[in-house]
Amino acid sequence: MADTITCTLITPEQAVFEKEASYIDLPAHDGQMGFMANRAPLLVKLGEGVLTVKEASGETKMKVSGGFAQMKGNTLAVLTDKAEAVE
Repeated sequence: MADTITCTLITPEQAVFEKEASYIDLPAHDGQMGFMANRAPLLVKLGEGVLTVKEASGETKMKVSGGFAQMKGNTLAVLTDKAEAVE
């Protein structure tokens, strides 16, 4: 079994990134959700907040607003209306 997740972040304008992560935290419409490898499939509506991708080399944080996230296999696809880097 894999111990990482591939996280793809896409807006209507562009593919923002695709990264391998050990843990991902995202703002669902009803609260924060965490994702690790081998999680059950899930489709969730996004809210507004910070998406955190924990990689071996550190963390990537993006402010996202609206959209959906789908976990299937060890891939998390995040389709959001807007994504901005958080410093």
